[in-house]
Amino acid sequence: MFIENTEELAQSKLLLLYIIDKSETPLTNAQITEFVLENNYMNYFLIQQFLSELVASQFIENSRNGNKEIYTLLEKGKITLDYFIDRIPEEIKKDIDKNFKIKEEEIKRETQVIGDCFKKNENEYIVNLKLVENDTTLFSLYLNVVSSEQAKTICDNWKTDPSKIYQQILNTLIN
Repeated sequence: MFIENTEELAQSKLLLLYIIDKSETPLTNAQITEFVLENNYMNYFLIQQFLSELVASQFIENSRNGNKEIYTLLEKGKITLDYFIDRIPEEIKKDIDKNFKIKEEEIKRETQVIGDCFKKNENEYIVNLKLVENDTTLFSLYLNVVSSEQAKTICDNWKTDPSKIYQQILNTLIN
């Protein structure tokens, strides 16, 4: 499927913006590519070309999160998508929405980052940090801390960059 006119070109780029916007979490290149290819929206080479062009024109951003490169929608991309959303056929949007819900569930099941805390007594809080992948617990750690602020900070830090923290703990235990 090659792009034959500027309207198809615009629609394909809008489609990528729409997919990135629909995700609750930033998507990797592999996740975007897999989703688009599975649903036959465009071929691999066009996906890569359009993602690159969207980054270059500052509609999306490609950044690192731990060991992953992720795409996020920038303000310029959001404004453009909102303005031209009607250029994506309604049937395709419904199809994306339906397929995306299924894909999001798969992504959530693949890796879950859990950071919970609860009060043990007046001066003690228990923090549970967990990393689960495909229903298998890869990492679980219980900590006893003295304040709700410490517990909340630990949980927030864990959820922000679990792969980095996990790697640091593993390195400490190995060395």
